[in-house]
Amino acid sequence: MIRISIVTITYNAQRSLQRTLDSVRSQTYPHIEHLIVDGASTDDTLAIALSYQAQSPHHVVIGSEPDRGLYDAMNKGLQQATGDYIVFLNAGDTLHAPDTIETVVTAVTASASPLPAVVYGDTAITDADGRFLHLRTHRPPEQLTWRSFRQGMLVCHQAFYARLDLARQFPYNLAYRHSSDVDWCIRIMKEAERQRLPLANAHAVLADFEEGGDTTQHHRASLMERFQVMASHYGTLQTILLHCWFVVRAVYRRFAGSKK
Repeated sequence: MIRISIVTITYNAQRSLQRTLDSVRSQTYPHIEHLIVDGASTDDTLAIALSYQAQSPHHVVIGSEPDRGLYDAMNKGLQQATGDYIVFLNAGDTLHAPDTIETVVTAVTASASPLPAVVYGDTAITDADGRFLHLRTHRPPEQLTWRSFRQGMLVCHQAFYARLDLARQFPYNLAYRHSSDVDWCIRIMKEAERQRLPLANAHAVLADFEEGGDTTQHHRASLMERFQVMASHYGTLQTILLHCWFVVRAVYRRFAGSKK
């Protein structure tokens, strides 16, 4: 039976954590491991997590200690996980529906042997109260490859379920403070291609992401890091040309929108 490890990173997350936990608790699929990796919160985050642990039908593991930031904490979760697949669902993020994990597992089992390296899907953007706003601007392609991310991060990490045996080979690079998840996804997909492993499209919205997350709050630094990530994987010249196209496309869309 396929086991899914969900890793939730928290630090003073009492405002947004509960709905994340509720979305996991409501999952109809039974074989779920939920790791809560806390960075020594000083608010009610741990109390909320412990209450959830006592009520959840799933296997919940909680740890709390200082860390060196988000990606250091995610690396801890990566090492502690025991499932077949891993996904990172941080405080404020939610699984889209009660059958989301069932949808992921169906995509896994529907794939011909070997098991897919990644199962991926779409993401919805919500407000601070979890209300749907719109689908994410970047949409997953029908067939994802590591080259797809030349057009941007077309699948966010909350909708990117990686095989744990592959994911563990590629810890998050702590040199990146805001965009290590982009680098991580690309490296896993490169390895999948090297091993000739499929990437499975779930053809579903898998995650809800709260508008205004870390990348939004640190937009300029994140863009600079993403350029570095893309240049390291796709080459500097191609990355420059692609970013020039992004600017032209954005200007055209804004101009076209003003004409409506």
